[in-house]
Formats: sequence, C-alpha cells, structure tokens
Amino acid sequence: MKIYTRKGDTGTTQLIGGTRVPKHHVRIESYGTVDELNSFIGLLRDQAIAESHKINLIEIQDRLFTIGSSLASDPEKSIPKFREKIPVLNEDDVLFLEKEIDKMDEVLPEMKSFVLPGGHTTVSYCHLARCVCRRAERLSTHLSEIDFVEPMVIKYLNRLSDYLFVLSRMLAKELNAAETPWKPRM
Repeated sequence: MKIYTRKGDTGTTQLIGGTRVPKHHVRIESYGTVDELNSFIGLLRDQAIAESHKINLIEIQDRLFTIGSSLASDPEKSIPKFREKIPVLNEDDVLFLEKEIDKMDEVLPEMKSFVLPGGHTTVSYCHLARCVCRRAERLSTHLSEIDFVEPMVIKYLNRLSDYLFVLSRMLAKELNAAETPWKPRM
C-alpha cells in the first residue's frame, strides 16, 4: 500500500464511505484535532511517569483512534457498508475515565483556586493535551450542529479533558512540582 495517492493534491480528502470534502471541512478539523491530541498524549506517555498512568494513556489513545474513525465517517454513506467495521465508544469508556478521576481526587489536596499550568515539563505536556482536548470537543460540538456526530464522542472528549486536568495535578504531586494558584489582580 502506498502512503501517497495524489487524490488530495486538489485540497480535498475522502471520508470513510467515499465522500470527498475540502481538507478544511469542520469534520476534518475535528478528527485532525483528535489526532493532534493523540500525539500530545503520546508525548505525555513518553515521560518518566508511573506505569499505571502509561497504561491508562494507551487505553485513551486507543479510544481516540475510535473517535477518529467515527468522525472520519460520512454519516450518510458509511452506513451500513462501513459502519459495522468502525469501532464504537460506550458508556464504560466514560466510566473508566470517571473512575480514574475519582481515584486521583482521593489523594489530591482540595482545590481552592484555579491553577496556573506549569511547574514541570511533564505537567505542562498534560495541560497542552487538555487544551487540545477542549479544542477537539469544541470542533466536534460545532460539527454536531451541522452534521451527525455520535453523542458518545462529545461526552468522552468532555470527560477526557477533566481527566487530563486531574492527571496534571496528580503528576505535579508525584513529581514534587509546585502548583501555582491563580491569584486574580483586583
């Protein structure tokens, strides 16, 4: 299989199902941002962090490929021919994130203010992933206003951004990095 097809040389790309759309289409922006998020999570996973976090991040990366597949599908033409070949998210995927958030929250100090991103390079990578996750969520909700998006995609991205925020706090704790509270100037 060749990596290049030359079909995109005119500024369009093909969705699962065969439909061609401009490369700047909100559907392409949505799954492209999910791909960017997956790369940031890979960068985070490559850091010196606990093995349990790495295992969770691999699970999340797998779910992000599932989301990418869903977003890359033409909702009209990929059904039923391709739909059964595309993996799906389910409520257990969201519950997995919630369970992990709850476990971390049990050992983290109570938040009394917003926290400025930073304190350690690894913590900053986690915040970058969180920000990209929020952008993926915004783009996916925008897409859902004009075309079908599997509702579980938006729910998962919303919970994932929460997970990444709590993970950033957990990493700060584990790496002995100071959390800097935001003190608004009034």
